[in-house]
Amino acid sequence: MKIVLQRVTQACVSIDGNKIGEINHGFVLFVGVADEDSQLEIDYLVRKISQLRVFEDDNERMNLSIQDINGAILSISQFTLFANTKKGNRPSFTDAGAPVFASLMYDHFNESLRASGLSVITGEFGANMQVSLVNDGPVTILFDTAHQ
Repeated sequence: MKIVLQRVTQACVSIDGNKIGEINHGFVLFVGVADEDSQLEIDYLVRKISQLRVFEDDNERMNLSIQDINGAILSISQFTLFANTKKGNRPSFTDAGAPVFASLMYDHFNESLRASGLSVITGEFGANMQVSLVNDGPVTILFDTAHQ
């Protein structure tokens, strides 16, 4: 799995101009799934993301987790994280998980985040979405379970 995490002060997702979800202080996660992914990758990512200390404490040090600040997550499926740009000018997405499998894994990932006590809002898997966010910091972190 690949995840691009952004610390945000606010974010929302819309489809066809209709807002379907929004959060305030927390994370936006852009989530990509590969066919090789399993529960092991989900467990690893949920543990890392839920405990990641990137929110500032009273001393302005990144020392607090999303759980510590009662933040929320906006989770967006994004197969384009697996783009292969080695040949030509048009990216190939053959490294991305098959849609049915990826959808199940994405849903399971979000349910696992919720089971850890986090508030999770999602986009719609496979939809053309518009995501607006205010990156705080900016803080952007890449997780790639192929390199854990």
